Amino acid sequence: MTMFDKLTAERRNRLIAERQLDHRTRELDKALAQLDAARREVQSLRLQGRSTALEDAQRAAEVQNLQSRAREDAENAHRTADMAERRLWDSINTLRDGFAVFNRHHELIVANQSYLNLFSGYAEVQPGVPYRRILEILAYDGRALLDPDTAPEVWIDAMVARWDQDPITPLVLNFARGDTAQLLDRRARGGDIVSLVRDVTEAQLHAKELEEARRHAEAANRAKSSFLANMSHEIRTPMNGVVGMSELLCDTPLSDEQRLYAETIRSSGEALLGIINDVLDFSKIEAEKLTLHPEPFDLERCIHEVLILLQAGARNRSIDLHLDYDLFLPTRFMADPGRMRQILTNLIGNAVKFTQRGHVLIRVVGFEAENGRQQLNVTVEDTGIGIAPENIGDVFGDFAQVETQSNRKFEGTGLGLAITKRLIELMGGQIWVESEVNKGTCFGFTVTLTLAEDAPQIRIDPVKLRRVLVADDNVINRTILDRQLTSQGLNVTHCTSGEEALALLTTAHDATRDAPHFDLLITDHQMPGIDGLELTLALRRAGVVLPVILLSSSPSLLRDHEALPDLTAILQKPLLRHDLVRQLQMLSNPTPPDLRTAPQPCAPQLVRGDGRPMRILCAEDNKTNRLVFSKMVEGLAIDIAFAENGLQAIECFKSGKPDLVFMDISMPEMDGREATRAIRQLPGGAHLPIVALTAHAMSGDREDILAAGLDHVLTKPLKKPLLWDMIHRYQPADVCPLHPVKKTAVGALAPPARSAPARPI
Repeated sequence: MTMFDKLTAERRNRLIAERQLDHRTRELDKALAQLDAARREVQSLRLQGRSTALEDAQRAAEVQNLQSRAREDAENAHRTADMAERRLWDSINTLRDGFAVFNRHHELIVANQSYLNLFSGYAEVQPGVPYRRILEILAYDGRALLDPDTAPEVWIDAMVARWDQDPITPLVLNFARGDTAQLLDRRARGGDIVSLVRDVTEAQLHAKELEEARRHAEAANRAKSSFLANMSHEIRTPMNGVVGMSELLCDTPLSDEQRLYAETIRSSGEALLGIINDVLDFSKIEAEKLTLHPEPFDLERCIHEVLILLQAGARNRSIDLHLDYDLFLPTRFMADPGRMRQILTNLIGNAVKFTQRGHVLIRVVGFEAENGRQQLNVTVEDTGIGIAPENIGDVFGDFAQVETQSNRKFEGTGLGLAITKRLIELMGGQIWVESEVNKGTCFGFTVTLTLAEDAPQIRIDPVKLRRVLVADDNVINRTILDRQLTSQGLNVTHCTSGEEALALLTTAHDATRDAPHFDLLITDHQMPGIDGLELTLALRRAGVVLPVILLSSSPSLLRDHEALPDLTAILQKPLLRHDLVRQLQMLSNPTPPDLRTAPQPCAPQLVRGDGRPMRILCAEDNKTNRLVFSKMVEGLAIDIAFAENGLQAIECFKSGKPDLVFMDISMPEMDGREATRAIRQLPGGAHLPIVALTAHAMSGDREDILAAGLDHVLTKPLKKPLLWDMIHRYQPADVCPLHPVKKTAVGALAPPARSAPARPI
């Protein structure tokens, strides 16, 4: 209950007591009137001789009794009113805040002791003193701290005029004795002004403390962000040399032991960068600065690319990766493809990481939600070490790792699942986990996405095949293939080994017309006993002729095998539905019609002759990074020049007129942003493609760099394919072809055509 509420309650009690007193007074007046009437009646009776002395005495006693009761009631009412008034003022005087009431003429009616203490030493401050006089004491005696630029008379006039407002605006007033008060004035009935001088000294001190704490927290947050940005930059810069040089080293002729060392260096460097990226993402999420950028993307292909990325690590431990995508579910949706890939990489990567043998299965199902959207359920199942029930609740914690004897050998920051959970929640979804120790784990998440509207319209040719034989030792693969093939109207027969498939096909070839005839063989590459390639060779020797599609998790390892000419196609595992259906359509229509798919416009092909080499300028202050850059582009026919700071980059642009500039952002003397702005002002610099090379990867860095006038951003450590792609993108029409250098002997490289050596500025 506020002070005003307490005062209102006390005043209400006083009004009740006053009403009771008024009621008792009216009753007394009525009794006295009755007494007078009785006396007149007695006198009349006496005059008429009809009243006896006894009756007169009785009537006198009744009148006296009535008069006594009326007097007692009046006294009780007076006592009640006095008690209510005393309680009211006792309450008002115990208040720490000042309280006063002024009449309509702005004269003081009553005030409590706290209010009067403001004017100690002035006896005139008592009921009847004008409000203006009170203000004069505060202003001229220096008891109130006024604005140095405000004259006392002006302040007094403003304070008097303030009471003419409706409602009256609250005001904060500082006193010379060191305290602060808030003036709360209200207009009562009849024009009276109730004034409350509320002490807010402690509240203001608390507010100042909170403001100071907020400033300290913001400063700490800025320091944290600055520290993370600087650490990211300082670590990425040398890591560009470590990862870049190790990648270049892996492209050279090496012994098995040397290649192992080089690949270990590269994988360790990339693991360190993954940790840095996790910390940066976690920092963005904690600061609520991570934003999503939805755009059309293919979910099935995104999962497939993640699986291909993790295929090598899974193959080393004989882990099968499977993708079971709902046959009737669309593939193109609107979402942030980078963040979706990050979610899938974290979940599938963890499944591969904690699985020593068996399989990892990704299932995607969905159904239509409201407004034409699709609710997707994605699960990642593995046959790994599992998670104990008591540790399930900790897997999504920040920096949390379920440390047990079985998984202590697995490294990580403990941030991957925490970031994954936050990203899914940002997308409006949910994530869950089910697990059983030593049997496996299933992570799943649900998101509702909008369908993309840019899916190309492809004409579907009918599949005319009838019977398909599938040879695969893995039951999950057979199940997925069976659903995909039967949805196309095919009759599917399964074999669990190469020997079983060979026996069935050779028997059908040698037997009577009643034996089943197969239009296609789909075989897995790696099977116990006879594998897919050996099965293909055995069929050729037996004279069995039919199309053979080989499913392999490592097609690049099949080069120069003698069975390759007998294969119709080699499809990458996990299998994309689109790839399988396309092969079935091609087998059904050996001579495809001219308009199999909607014609797509083709970009005009530029015919390049023996023109000049492409001129590239690289502004980079770090010597190691310049070496990495030069080695990464060594296979291209270009003329490259280096600058060590922004000033040199400007001079090189003036003298060399490059076709493309790669600009480091952090350089001495003049950074990349300033240098870019200066180049944009020079003749020919407005439309020059300038690509940033930066180790800055914090939120907002990319936007700041592009706002400075650069066209693209490449984050260190540099990746050779991305670097080459950027050079090819901006290749002028009048330059010679950017073909890779051909090897002439082991370890020897032929020089690029029309190339020039790298030259520093």
